[in-house]
Amino acid sequence: MRWSPGAVLAALALLVALPYDAVSHGAGGAVTHRAEGGRGGEAAQPAQPTQPAPDDRPFGAECRSSVQGSTAVAYCHNPYPETDRVRLHIECDRWWDIDSDSHPVAAGPAATVRLTGRCWKEIRSVWVSHQR
Repeated sequence: MRWSPGAVLAALALLVALPYDAVSHGAGGAVTHRAEGGRGGEAAQPAQPTQPAPDDRPFGAECRSSVQGSTAVAYCHNPYPETDRVRLHIECDRWWDIDSDSHPVAAGPAATVRLTGRCWKEIRSVWVSHQR
């Protein structure tokens, strides 16, 4: 398979370009605006930084899970300042094997937690849930 230079350039341009939401913004409110009712000779005031609503803030630990035989392991890292309560859910393959849900584990800011669980036989699926 041979790539043309144009296709390679287009692929690199797509990889390098960041979406607008992914670009970092200054936290100090560096944008300035003119005071209401002011004249051109008055000094500009710094914009007041607004706190995002609790539901708009980024939230949720990033989790990676793996299954080896009848044992499941998940590692969750929380990069955000708000604590995330994570739970490991395991669905067993056999009808007689009991599915399991772990107790919530608090993943604090910049913390990594390890969640484990198992079935008697094979595992059908594994997932992690998040709670504020």
